[in-house]
Amino acid sequence: MLKTVRYSLLTTGLLLSGYTLASPAGDLPLMPWPAQVERPAQGALAIDNRLTIRVTGDDLGPAVGRWRERIARQTGWVLMPQAAGVTSPTIDIAIARSVAAIPRPDSDESYRLTVSASGVKLTANTRFGALRGMETLLQLIQNGPENTAIPYVSITDAPRFPWRGLLLDSARHFMPLEDIKRQLDGMAAAKLNVFHWHLTDDQGWRFASNRYPKLQQLASDGQFYTQAQMKEVVRYAAERGIRVVPEIDMPGHASAIAVAYPELMSAPGPYEMERHWGVLKPVLDPTKEATYAFADAIVGELAAIFPDAYLHIGGDEVDDTQWKNNPAIQRFMQQNALADSHALQAYFNRRLERILEKYHRQMVGWDEIYHPDLPKSILIQSWQGQDALGEVAKNGYKGILSTGFYLDQPQYAAYHYRNDIVPQGLNGVDTLSDADSAQSWSFSMPRLKGSPVEGSFTLVKGEDGWRGFIDFKGKSRRAVQNIEWLSDDQMTFSVDTWMGETRPLLTVSNDSISGYFLIGNTRYPASGKRLEAVPAGTPPVVPDAEQQKNLLGGEAALWAENIVAPVLDIRLWPRAFAVAERLWSAQDVQDTDNMYQRLQAVDGWSTVSVGLQQHTQQLQQFARLASGSSTLALQILAQAVEPAHYYTRQHLKFQAGNYHQFEPLNRFADALPAESMTVHSLNRWAERLVSDAEDTESADALRHVFTRWQSNTPDALALAGANYQLAAIKPVVAQVDKLAALGLRLTDLVARQGTLDDKEYASIQAQLDEAAKTQDEVVIAAVYPLETLLRATRIE
Repeated sequence: MLKTVRYSLLTTGLLLSGYTLASPAGDLPLMPWPAQVERPAQGALAIDNRLTIRVTGDDLGPAVGRWRERIARQTGWVLMPQAAGVTSPTIDIAIARSVAAIPRPDSDESYRLTVSASGVKLTANTRFGALRGMETLLQLIQNGPENTAIPYVSITDAPRFPWRGLLLDSARHFMPLEDIKRQLDGMAAAKLNVFHWHLTDDQGWRFASNRYPKLQQLASDGQFYTQAQMKEVVRYAAERGIRVVPEIDMPGHASAIAVAYPELMSAPGPYEMERHWGVLKPVLDPTKEATYAFADAIVGELAAIFPDAYLHIGGDEVDDTQWKNNPAIQRFMQQNALADSHALQAYFNRRLERILEKYHRQMVGWDEIYHPDLPKSILIQSWQGQDALGEVAKNGYKGILSTGFYLDQPQYAAYHYRNDIVPQGLNGVDTLSDADSAQSWSFSMPRLKGSPVEGSFTLVKGEDGWRGFIDFKGKSRRAVQNIEWLSDDQMTFSVDTWMGETRPLLTVSNDSISGYFLIGNTRYPASGKRLEAVPAGTPPVVPDAEQQKNLLGGEAALWAENIVAPVLDIRLWPRAFAVAERLWSAQDVQDTDNMYQRLQAVDGWSTVSVGLQQHTQQLQQFARLASGSSTLALQILAQAVEPAHYYTRQHLKFQAGNYHQFEPLNRFADALPAESMTVHSLNRWAERLVSDAEDTESADALRHVFTRWQSNTPDALALAGANYQLAAIKPVVAQVDKLAALGLRLTDLVARQGTLDDKEYASIQAQLDEAAKTQDEVVIAAVYPLETLLRATRIE
């Protein structure tokens, strides 16, 4: 139960509340959560502006100066100058052995941190452990009611996985160097250690080549990184313990290469710069020796700039149309016994792998490069999911996971947080006994672009209640959770899919079902029929304990079709901390309520200490949209609204003919984080009020938000009428106003345990269904806590 509730509107429009932190992770504002945390005594070490730092065992260069600057920002102090040769430092950092400053795939990142009355002691085997430990310490520095202090604590820590990456796409929309460096600062703060730099794609070549200069001259629109700039990124990243793995995509995603060097392609040119997004046809010709001379030269240049042992060759989404339509290529395949396009791509990759070996580099590529003809030294990055990754691991290849960590898709942080690297089994959920009663249903869920999502699900009533599983077409069987019959003819459950958190709400009528699948916050209509028998399914691919050692970790991915530099931080932070914790922390650190509390703390800390700009960028976008007026109305409106989840925004742009490089990313939706923490709080308060009608604090918290939304309506409508870029959200403003009034009524009704008759219940549900529709690429996510309140008023 809440003891106190405090309200404050931050610059992001988040409504915060105080409530007790949960286990297992604990109540320290740390993220990722360390491997072992002990609180040997109550109390804290008070510090002031005389603070000093000493490092022994290795030379960390400018790191000490950076840490002092960050402490000054966190505290507001002007630190007193630190004399040389400090003998009794406040923070004593001891490194066991000196190692090369360039991080490696096997760098030791372990550390031990102790805070006691005698000061701070940080010990690490290498400089990289010291860097990770200092980020933990910086998160612990708190300004309290009496002083600035660090709680007494003993931490022993090391990462669960060695590969903890972030992909930034500089090809589709160019990212300036200062923005890249800021993300590296954020990565270091989150203990991410691999910067995967996507430098080329169909829409742009961003790598300045000395050997093939027409690439940047003709295929970059003048936006590319010089070799000196790329070396500067490597240096900057290394100082923060981060490896840089460049990606040059081959043989597909090659439209930019085609513009500069059409003679390397599988179909004759000329080619023009590609402006549209999608899987496109230009592909390198694997039968030409000139192609491999090109690859050799580019790899050589990359190796001279990027010292990491790995080099990413892409290899994904190869459209083989040009290969099939080229008679010379078809003859080459016949002469070399290459059965199909996958075999031809494997041939290309074998040649490419030998080039990489020449330059002492190991190949990384997406799922499509996986082939038994390639050596076990390659690394597979999976966008196709845990089953594909499981096959990789079972067959002795190394793999990392990106499915479920696509941060360019708006998704809830909890979805990313639940996404474990290790494939999970069914634990007998689909094993039926004579005492079980099962019902199976087919379903079809049309999408805005592409084929419908189809499959079946089975719900099983057993002695211990309901359980179930779902079979998506072409994918393995998954267990479903939270099965609930909302009425005799309406069911819901939840399951995490490649699309996001998925919650069908379906109504049964005779032998048919209809309703929708809620993908994140966005509804997709669905329908289906009862099946006569439980369908056969494909079991998930689960590697054994020894094979799981082949799973090196994962990478968050930030593809840039819908992202430009002015909103980069909004898309990435703070959600990337949730991904970072899944990659660093123990597998059993899973409490999402606890995660959200710490995520809120690290969100604020990262803007002050690290300099991330998720809040600054939002205010800048709101200021642009407000056209000189106060942004407060947009901040308050943003509490109720989220960008449409999954690929809804991309697919809407595709339908409208706007899925291209010059589509303005200037909507209200572009200024919104993926998740409204106000709505997150509303969900919690609504659930608490439903479970305890006497919870007056939750009721008051709900009323406070709804009242504020109502009061905001005139100002929000005025702004929407003053800027054409906001005109499309006028209906959203009007609906939020209606929902606020409805929220006040439902809160009072639940608080006094009132009920609604069927007619009025249906009328309110219809209002919520209308408000839940996607409008100008946003969804009024506040609909969902209101549905929780509404369901509590149903007459049983």
